[in-house]
Amino acid sequence: MALTESSVKSRVIGVDISIGRTNYAIVDVRGNIIARDEFDTTDIINVGKYVETLSEKVVMLAEANGGYDTIRSMGISSPSGNSITGCIENAPNLKWKGVVPLAAMLRDRLGIAVALGNDAHLSALGEHVFGSAHGMNNFIVISLGHGLGSCIFSNGHVHLGASGFAGEVGHSCAVPNGRICACGKKGCLEAYCGANGVVQTAKELMEASQEASLMRDIDKLTPKDVYDCCEKGDKMAIEVFRRTGKMLGFTLAGYATGLLIPHTRSSTSVSSTTFAER
Repeated sequence: MALTESSVKSRVIGVDISIGRTNYAIVDVRGNIIARDEFDTTDIINVGKYVETLSEKVVMLAEANGGYDTIRSMGISSPSGNSITGCIENAPNLKWKGVVPLAAMLRDRLGIAVALGNDAHLSALGEHVFGSAHGMNNFIVISLGHGLGSCIFSNGHVHLGASGFAGEVGHSCAVPNGRICACGKKGCLEAYCGANGVVQTAKELMEASQEASLMRDIDKLTPKDVYDCCEKGDKMAIEVFRRTGKMLGFTLAGYATGLLIPHTRSSTSVSSTTFAER
């Protein structure tokens, strides 16, 4: 029997999991977004409940935009996602602890193929296909938000390493015996340059000085608040980002040097994830 246009499943579901929020969309084979939506996950602590909620919302969106029978598969971007296992593994910033077989759980629920990958790795793929790294075979992506992720894109491919987590520069030690990171280690770069790290630096500066600062008037300080204070000329807020930028710059300079590939077109690219969005 000949295939008709209506019988070919030509759409996929894309899901982006971040801290407290999930974005999802229907996408065609050319990467065009047909429809999209999002929902807050702050109060969804149980992963089973999360799978149930996401599945229901995905089906509803698909039915309202051409039908669920047009969907061929689902792709998920997640912090601490492992594309080799399809699991979220020991995520320091998500509520779900341990190893969560999210791809398998959603596959069983939805009845379609489901792939899961690391958010930084998938950002690199996006940059390679559609973004500033289009046509480049060797580059690094740094995703800076609540966490600090990275992807080494080498010889035209994402470098996964032995276990799927190559490039986790956010959990390299920046300060020996320093701040406790959400991963349980001390002195991780993420503990200083991630969103919570920026806020912690601001609090430490305010506690160590009586200097006036607009930040003192803000109850629940965020990196976006610190940025806004910088824009207003607040000296202490500017010092927060000076310290953050210096530490991040030194670490990434060493990172880039260690991965430098001579005689090829190489670059460092920063993903579109920002503190404000997280």
